[in-house]
Amino acid sequence: MVGRCPSPGARPGVAASFRVPPPARFRMGRTALLPVVVLAVCVVPTAAASPWLLLLLLVPVAVAAWVLRAGVDVGEDGVTARSLVGSRTVPWSETAGLRVGERGALWLVTTRGTEIRLPVLRSRDLPRLAAASGGRLEVPLPRPGSARPLSTRRRR
Repeated sequence: MVGRCPSPGARPGVAASFRVPPPARFRMGRTALLPVVVLAVCVVPTAAASPWLLLLLLVPVAVAAWVLRAGVDVGEDGVTARSLVGSRTVPWSETAGLRVGERGALWLVTTRGTEIRLPVLRSRDLPRLAAASGGRLEVPLPRPGSARPLSTRRRR
């Protein structure tokens, strides 16, 4: 299997036992919870005005749950994309490759032709994702003519 390494106590000439590394987890940084805390502090005065406005406190709770839950797991069984309310695992046998979206979003392409959005991952994460897959996923090459030279890009 890909990603195995011999155990620390293995002796030369003796059959070495191998351990499989834990699955790679790609999650949003915990610093993303800071704006959620600020949102919660800002919502408290409004929520205190009426008993019905206490429901506004559910917004920061839902956003915090999304920050903690959303992500991608890459393991021996395949790729798992996790969202706030569900997850979907695609086995390696059903994985065709990756697609980079217009704004750098990553999509996992299956052999059936369906695409699954990989939350939290952007095009800058492609090398780490390819390394975590053990060579099963390759970094897609840019399409010819899709990228303009830096000097011709419009500034905003």
